[in-house]
Amino acid sequence: MSDIDARPVYSRLFDKEITGVFTEALRRAGNKTRMGLFLARTLGHQRRAVERRVHWESAGVHVPPLIICSVTNRCNLRCPGCYAAAHQRPGLPDLSIERLRSIFREAAELGVSVIFLAGGEPFLREGVFEAAGERPEIIFPVFTNGSLLDDGWIERLARRRNIIPALSLEGLCEKTDARRGDGTYTRTLELVRRLAAADVFCAVSLTLTRDNFAECTGDAFAAELTEAGCRLFFYVEYVPVKAGTEDQVLGAELRTRMITRLAELQREHKALFIAFPGDEEPYEGCLSAGRGFLHIGPDGGLEPCPFAPYSDVDLGKTSLREALKSEFLEKVRTAHDRMTESEGGCALWTHRDWVQSLLRPEVDETERESA
Repeated sequence: MSDIDARPVYSRLFDKEITGVFTEALRRAGNKTRMGLFLARTLGHQRRAVERRVHWESAGVHVPPLIICSVTNRCNLRCPGCYAAAHQRPGLPDLSIERLRSIFREAAELGVSVIFLAGGEPFLREGVFEAAGERPEIIFPVFTNGSLLDDGWIERLARRRNIIPALSLEGLCEKTDARRGDGTYTRTLELVRRLAAADVFCAVSLTLTRDNFAECTGDAFAAELTEAGCRLFFYVEYVPVKAGTEDQVLGAELRTRMITRLAELQREHKALFIAFPGDEEPYEGCLSAGRGFLHIGPDGGLEPCPFAPYSDVDLGKTSLREALKSEFLEKVRTAHDRMTESEGGCALWTHRDWVQSLLRPEVDETERESA
């Protein structure tokens, strides 16, 4: 059996899923277009990234294909219910641009395929994008409110195809403007058109809740955005950021419907429709803690995911390779009995007391079992 085949089933399935996304994007773009040529090169990078991850796995370092990197908590908007604001840790400085640059370099050497840039508002840290542009072997989707993307930024993005702006929306005009301010939807739709005119691969990002599910997965929404030039839709399942807000999670029925509906939309519209984290059942549970992805907090903590901001390693003081050996992350990653999907939409949220207990050595085993 080869080293690739000897890996856990979830690793092989997730690698296949990632390759499938880029293959479908190439099919839709056409291999003779500028974007098609870029995607063909990207598929080559992805194959080499898998080989690197397999190599490091055999050396005792488990490398996830995806990393979410929150580069700052700062934002120029104040949207209600923002998870980044809810998890803010005042007084802790953001990682320096030079450290982020070195983390991106390490990630490429280890075989990371995709680094999602998040915040706060990532475009408040201009140097991050210079550093990301230096790593064409990694794709950098950027979750952004889009308000800072002027003509200068659009021109720069057109030269750095591995950086993909993902503009945040809540649905159509009424729902988006209610949360993000009057006129936001119209401005974002126009920005999609400007990015498409500049040949920038453009995405939108939606936090999917019970309230906006029908609208965000509807044909009218998909048609308006794809006609404007959007080529990728990220659907991020809502996760509560504080107790008492669980009524907006999708639940099992809507989550199942989401998977079916996004497949339908992808057949009917000229775009890719991706759920995150999506259907985790084939992967035998939650993909966080490095099984599929990890989160780097603004201050350098290497965490299971953005909704579980707990860490026992600091990337401001240690290499990414050493940080990936975290005992805490391994404990979370191997707890399959707890890391299954729940009605709450997120196993880490449901079992947050237990997750935190793993960082407290004074908690005895009896307490952990009851957490």
